[in-house]
Amino acid sequence: MFAGGGKTVFYPKKCPRVRPAPCEFPIIGVPTGEPLCTIPSGYRPNRKCTYMDYAIETNHLSKNYGQVCAVDSVDLHVQPGEIYGFLGLNGAGKTTTIRALLGMIRPSSGSVQVLGQPVGPNGRGPWRRIGHMVESPAAYPELTVLENLEIARRLQGVTDKNATLRVIEQLGIAAYRNRKAGTLSTGNFHRLGLARALLHQPELLILDEPASGLDPAGVVEIRELITRLAREQGLTVFMSSHILTEVDRIATRIGVIHKGRLIEELEADKLIEIRARRLEIKTRDLAAAQCVLSEAGYAVSANEDKLSTGDQRAIDAPEEVATLLVNAGTPPTRLAVEQENLEDYFLRLTGETI
Repeated sequence: MFAGGGKTVFYPKKCPRVRPAPCEFPIIGVPTGEPLCTIPSGYRPNRKCTYMDYAIETNHLSKNYGQVCAVDSVDLHVQPGEIYGFLGLNGAGKTTTIRALLGMIRPSSGSVQVLGQPVGPNGRGPWRRIGHMVESPAAYPELTVLENLEIARRLQGVTDKNATLRVIEQLGIAAYRNRKAGTLSTGNFHRLGLARALLHQPELLILDEPASGLDPAGVVEIRELITRLAREQGLTVFMSSHILTEVDRIATRIGVIHKGRLIEELEADKLIEIRARRLEIKTRDLAAAQCVLSEAGYAVSANEDKLSTGDQRAIDAPEEVATLLVNAGTPPTRLAVEQENLEDYFLRLTGETI
């Protein structure tokens, strides 16, 4: 194993008949503990839609490491075809939850069900229908991008030889197809990891911090790719992130985990409705304006060069506030209804302070 430049790479080894114990690098589409060399040659992922209430469902999922509770009784409900944004600060329990979903760790208590099948010990789960990238992507450093993906294609039993070239084009790494993986930039190495996750056209894609290491243009490309796959192919996406604005732009449903507990789960469009609104006021004499508004019954606070109020009367009828100030001789120079940004909402929800 070689680590460097923010990425982890693995040197090729002779393929063992059976992987004897859970490892940190499960081959995508092949469960830990299952024979790696016995995938049927004609196997193709089952793309038929089967009925299920949830693509991902956990019941009271908990994971303890000694006295540390990393995940505490989490109940997740991810519907087929949606893009689920799993938000949380660093150390909140996002990666631990994802590892439990993929059978990489055994929960201390609770249950996990993915694509209608229970996830359990000895590699039980619908792994050939799932693509994933957890933490740092992995690849063989002395092999080219094309060679790495060809190995993954054969291990996953994908018979379509054009699948490799298709996913290379999808991820925008065609120019690097003959470059050794160990020489790629962090961003392109990340794209290679995503290409491996999408190679077998999974029904469910699980991503841990997918925007990590990408430049702004790469972040936009991945966002558009995920959105397109979900819309055109019905792909279900479960993605964790601490970048709130990025999740806000792509997710159809959002869950917030904090200190191991799922404290919020809601539709993305509801997030706009519940974020606090306020009326912001600027005037040349803030003290006088505050006095006038307070006497009129408005709860007003002063913040540096402006006044703000969450009073619903002021938000619904800012023109009445303007008239009041003009008549008092302190006309506003700026009057605007503002909505709490996503970062402020998240900090208010979690009780964190900057």
